[in-house]
Amino acid sequence: MELITSRKNTLVRRLRALASDRELRRSAGETVLDGVKLLGEALSSGCEVTALLLAEGAAVPAGLAPGTPVYRAPSEIVGYASPVLNSPGPVFSVALPRISPPESAESAVILENVQDPGNVGTVIRAANAFGVGAVLLTGSCADPSSPRVVRATMGAAFRQCVIETDAEGAAETVRRWGLPLFGAALDSGAVDIRRLPRGGAAVAIGNEGHGLSEKLKSLCDGLTVIPMAPGSESLNAAMAAVVAMWELERGRIGVV
Repeated sequence: MELITSRKNTLVRRLRALASDRELRRSAGETVLDGVKLLGEALSSGCEVTALLLAEGAAVPAGLAPGTPVYRAPSEIVGYASPVLNSPGPVFSVALPRISPPESAESAVILENVQDPGNVGTVIRAANAFGVGAVLLTGSCADPSSPRVVRATMGAAFRQCVIETDAEGAAETVRRWGLPLFGAALDSGAVDIRRLPRGGAAVAIGNEGHGLSEKLKSLCDGLTVIPMAPGSESLNAAMAAVVAMWELERGRIGVV
């Protein structure tokens, strides 16, 4: 087990690069994460941990595959290598699974231009919890391989199908699954979301500043709205997506 004593160490530099460089994450098929919880989720999901950095004195976690490269370093260097502040570690790089799109799906959610990593991660986490077939990202959404997104999923990123495509590709995908597509919007004529077919539709959610683009709206079969108390302007994008997915799936996952 190698002891790292310098911030300039090759592994430390690579971990920091994975945290900040989208193109490196894409080309390597890896990301960098932090913490015992996420490490356990990665291992239980069968993901390959490609390197593990532990603080001096920390126990080696159980469940690592034989031959996994394990390093130790002073806590200051572990914190420097971590994508989060004030980290006790462990810090690790992990190969993200390539989850193929399903042949069919009973529901799906599309996010358009949702740039906040926490929002995107929350939607992926909720989709996995509710059994939603896929999360489709269009426009300028946060990178699903970024540490902040994966951390917000609390491990769901290792199990949930996420598809990055354009507006036309998203609409084509959900229609291939036989799903009508509804856009969440405050437009007049939008249908109460409680009237949508449960477990048999896809819903598109736009960002909080501008909502759905006119282009994506034009690809929808109809528009839907989440009823709110008078005086309420809108919901956070992630919360709107969670409500939509709940309405689509609550009859199918055994709750009422």
